[in-house]
Amino acid sequence: MLPQTIAEKILSKHAGKPVYAGELCVVPVDGAMATDTTAPLAIQAFREMGGERLANPDRFHLIIDHAAPAPNERIANLHRMMRSFAAETGCHFYDIGSGICHQVMVDHHRVKPGDIFMGADSHTPTYGALNALACGVGSTDLAAVMLTGKIWLKVPSSIRVNLHGHRLQPGVSAKDIVLEVVKQLTISGATYQSVEYHGELLHHLSLSDRMVLCNMVAEMGAKTGIVSPEGLQLPYNFEPVFADKEAVYTRVLDIDTASLHPRLAIPHSPDDVHDVAAYAGIPVTYGFIGTCTNGRLNDLQSAAAILKNKKIPTGVRLVIAPASRQVLLDAMQDGTLQILIEAGASIINSGCGPCVGTHDGVPGDGEVVISAANRNFQGRMGNPRSEIYLASPATVAASVLHGKITLPTQSE
Repeated sequence: MLPQTIAEKILSKHAGKPVYAGELCVVPVDGAMATDTTAPLAIQAFREMGGERLANPDRFHLIIDHAAPAPNERIANLHRMMRSFAAETGCHFYDIGSGICHQVMVDHHRVKPGDIFMGADSHTPTYGALNALACGVGSTDLAAVMLTGKIWLKVPSSIRVNLHGHRLQPGVSAKDIVLEVVKQLTISGATYQSVEYHGELLHHLSLSDRMVLCNMVAEMGAKTGIVSPEGLQLPYNFEPVFADKEAVYTRVLDIDTASLHPRLAIPHSPDDVHDVAAYAGIPVTYGFIGTCTNGRLNDLQSAAAILKNKKIPTGVRLVIAPASRQVLLDAMQDGTLQILIEAGASIINSGCGPCVGTHDGVPGDGEVVISAANRNFQGRMGNPRSEIYLASPATVAASVLHGKITLPTQSE
């Protein structure tokens, strides 16, 4: 058998035969999910296909997170449809406040190493942090998974990203690493490929860090992203999937993480990335920390470390959306939430809200936003007349503290 990448190995195991980049295969799916933006269409397509029962109710998940609570009557009725469908079919259902779909799936151990997981959301590759193969699909494709428990895929070719180094500089995080990768690959440079992470730094990265790296492969056009399991720690036993040493890659990126500085994506593209220092001093009025990229406990803690015993100035606001109910509870328990609230931050419901511009924090005309989210395309947060900079939670916190773009190491 020829050497294989991680994606090829996972797909081969599920296909029951060796498969390689470019081949088509039909594989069973270990899990699938849809949110309130995609589930209504998936349910409709499922019905049109003659669906009455889910192929695997225990492997299907519905989550209300994008517009939660419902901001209007129309969306409230879509939520009602989802609740009814879940009750009827016996699938897993997560109502408002449960959190963002990708964090909820990880919190509840719905994805495990070696799994194939399909989600009707573009950031589903986040689960590659768990050494799984996860892809975002359309609502109709998901309906077919709901009906059959299987999906057809073209085996993706792979790009290898080597993260060299055993440490990061002060103020540098996984968000800065992935922004650098997006810069090098561009927003279409990994189209329908698997971005595979390797290197010494993996031994020093948490699961949360790995989720950041895989989350933003969507901003490279990738089909999936997978972190090699070196250093992966989980609260259960698992069988890791490693790439073969002679596996073939379409491209190899080598990143010296020890020399990386805090990074910033400027309006209006996630791949227009520069050093934060180059844009230091630009006034900001709105900071946002949350989303499936950077709304986890360690993200909130990094912001709290900067804002402790300080006050966000008048005319500047910080909105924080914890990634899940569990993250919110953990941040309450360890005092992180109190620090952030005392500094002047507004804590909103665990969900996607401001990131997609549905509600809970749409910026005004001409406002400059610094966000820990994953996208800054024009109009992304609901207003095409605002400007969005992307950065790490630490950079966001330092910037709102000073009312201007600021290096996280200069937050005093």
